Amino acid sequence: MIRIDEGLTPEKLRPRIERVFEISASKIRAIEKSFDASRGSPVSTVAGVYMAREWTEWTLGFMYGSALLQYDATGEDWFLEYGRCNTLERMAPQLTHTGVHDHGFNSVSTYGNLLRLANEGKIAASPAEQGVYTLALKVSGAVQAARWSPTRDGRGYIYSFNGPHSLFADTIRSLRSLALAHRLGHVLMGENDRRFSLLERLVHHASVTAEFSVYYGEGRDAYDVRGRVAHESIFNVNDRSYRCPSTQQGYSPFTTWTRGLAWIMCGYAEELDYLQTLSEQELDPLSGREKVEGMMRRAAQATCDYYLEQAAQDGIPYWDTGAPGLTKLGDWGNKPSDPFNDFEPVDSSAAAIAGQGLWRLGTYLQGQSENPERGRRYRQAAITIANTLFAEPYLSTHPQHQGLILHSVYHRPRGWDHVPPGRQIPCGESSMWGDYHVRELALLLLREAKREPYLTFFNIGEMT
Repeated sequence: MIRIDEGLTPEKLRPRIERVFEISASKIRAIEKSFDASRGSPVSTVAGVYMAREWTEWTLGFMYGSALLQYDATGEDWFLEYGRCNTLERMAPQLTHTGVHDHGFNSVSTYGNLLRLANEGKIAASPAEQGVYTLALKVSGAVQAARWSPTRDGRGYIYSFNGPHSLFADTIRSLRSLALAHRLGHVLMGENDRRFSLLERLVHHASVTAEFSVYYGEGRDAYDVRGRVAHESIFNVNDRSYRCPSTQQGYSPFTTWTRGLAWIMCGYAEELDYLQTLSEQELDPLSGREKVEGMMRRAAQATCDYYLEQAAQDGIPYWDTGAPGLTKLGDWGNKPSDPFNDFEPVDSSAAAIAGQGLWRLGTYLQGQSENPERGRRYRQAAITIANTLFAEPYLSTHPQHQGLILHSVYHRPRGWDHVPPGRQIPCGESSMWGDYHVRELALLLLREAKREPYLTFFNIGEMT
């Protein structure tokens, strides 16, 4: 269980945050110099060098989005131009990629960050340039929403690359693409010119995920523990009914893959932020603000509480809460994480994502009069996690290592993670999503320390 440091503040953490971005700059430049784009997108490091991994193209946006976050934090023009030029030159195929559930990762991290920076006055962008970003986000949101499986009760979900039967926990963060497209006044057009509301699909996907991917300790099955998350939920495509939990990257359907848990924490927290920008008229047809917000808040709080119980003392989780080797680590929950143990890997990328979720949910709850103390606790937990990630042995300080945050895990069951010579389990490597999200967490806290506006994905201007 995490031991929350009550004395930490973003201001006290600022030297570590600035060191993160100082080290981050050299990592981004090193990847730019060495990576061969013809081999695919960089996914994770092998012996410190970023390599592609054939599965789906879901990490390219993190590569260029990281440079945009670096510019936001430091104002160094090279990172803006690198991120902007490569977004315009290389990201267009992702906008119309009909085969993935990852538009929030690829499009929002690139086109979304650029439009946000323009709206915040941090970059100069002509009306024509902003129009390109706007159109890109509209297209991406609609294409993502078209990947739709209906459920028997009239709702539905964005299905994973496994097919129409499969709902992934990860996809909760791709709802950002629907949110931005809706904010820009866009809709999905279907047969016979039928218009589908992107906000409606966002809410329906969020509610189906909250019902079937998140557990609440209410006796749903023999392993129903409040806050536990199933990575994958399986539906019968013939009668559209829910069948069972499953997993692709976790240990089992009845344990919790901690990165899937973190996606849920972060996804619902930022959608709660987004709901505050919507009018009652927009939410009334979807059962109203109280029900929609209550559904998201319930899922977010349950998963955040579970994370705090399941993380090691310093806030870093092991890769799955049911990983069998954990029994050999003794009382691991009451000790700092050990990335160099011989039995089960930690996952620093899950910590980076979860830290952002905790900070955002805490900030949201502090704005709700009934829950300020719970909100404060979540924010302190987030800073505690950041304090661990922003220093050794998690911060990657070796100049020859291209990763920023060490001890990230991609796909433990398939054995896709590099095991260094002399070690028994993966350790010492980085991932493109882990590095992106630790930069995002660092930027979130840096803005707080500098009293700058709160970082949101939807600060892109008014609806058009």
